[in-house]
Amino acid sequence: MTDSAVRIDGNTLRLPGGVAVRFVRTLRLPETGTHPLPPGLGEFPVRRVADYADTVPEQWRARGGVMLPVYLREAMWLSFSGTTEPAALQVGVGKVCAVSGRPWSDRLVREPQNYLVLPRQPWLDGINSGKGTVRQFVAVPLGMGATVEGQVTGEEVWGGVQLQSFPLKEGKLAEWRAEQRRRAEQARAMMPPSASGGFGAAMPMAAPPAPGAIPAPAMAGAPRAAAAMGLGVGGSMRQEVYRDDRPLRDWAEEPAGRVFVHLVTPPEWRRITGEAPPPSPVDRAAYTRAGLPWFDYYDQDAADLAPTDTLQAVKPVGDWIGDDHEPWQAPSPHQVQPLGDAPGKPVQDGNW
Repeated sequence: MTDSAVRIDGNTLRLPGGVAVRFVRTLRLPETGTHPLPPGLGEFPVRRVADYADTVPEQWRARGGVMLPVYLREAMWLSFSGTTEPAALQVGVGKVCAVSGRPWSDRLVREPQNYLVLPRQPWLDGINSGKGTVRQFVAVPLGMGATVEGQVTGEEVWGGVQLQSFPLKEGKLAEWRAEQRRRAEQARAMMPPSASGGFGAAMPMAAPPAPGAIPAPAMAGAPRAAAAMGLGVGGSMRQEVYRDDRPLRDWAEEPAGRVFVHLVTPPEWRRITGEAPPPSPVDRAAYTRAGLPWFDYYDQDAADLAPTDTLQAVKPVGDWIGDDHEPWQAPSPHQVQPLGDAPGKPVQDGNW
């Protein structure tokens, strides 16, 4: 029997098919220019909505999923480090696809591609908005029109982040596993006897290190009210969103798991969970002055997806709520570094 549950392992979301997703705090970039990848500043804490049924909004109980606290204009990125097998992952922001700009769908589409290919895609820092670049995910309240959802659809009724995972079909996955065993055996045969003790198991393709069970129901109609926070966009950074080099028919036709991620303001987080929210985001100039690293990741064997007109047209948060005049100090060249079933209770899904 296939386990369709999404689970929390620490602050990692584990979706069926070996998909691991973490939400990472980061520096918010200026909205002009193109920048290297900002560093991770710790994980957002993630909690199950079902564990706080008495304090979350009724609408959240209906949608199920998980929640995390985020400050106004705080930036985040999604890490997929720890994904163990090939998977297609859809990422929605207010039920707008962050890759294609099209409406949320429970099917994979190739033209335009509406999913990421894991583990080849090690992370996603924003929406696919330009050739070899993305626009940073930045949290903003609903109701202002500043979210990607508001600008693309003209409404703000969902907010949050949505995730859906699709594994390879059974036969294709068996072929992939056999290939991993063959490569592991070749590697073991090439190692001298003194060094061969570390091998002997299948070696899944892992992503580079990064800076209960309820079947998914059919998509429901529009809810009565919107969630509190959604994602808009900030500055541009150099990051490719990779084109799938597998035939679309290799992937499962239906998602193996999905989860709705609610974004909670720090005061609401404290009220709902009784926990203190994380400290406010670090000052950008102070981070750069400390000489801490930024990152530049490139995969020469992968092809970048072309941006869509829809996502290229999304305006940054500053155009809607003004510049906060936070000082910016660009990193020096030496700070940019090139990078070449789970524990926990199942996350309750709902109608969305």
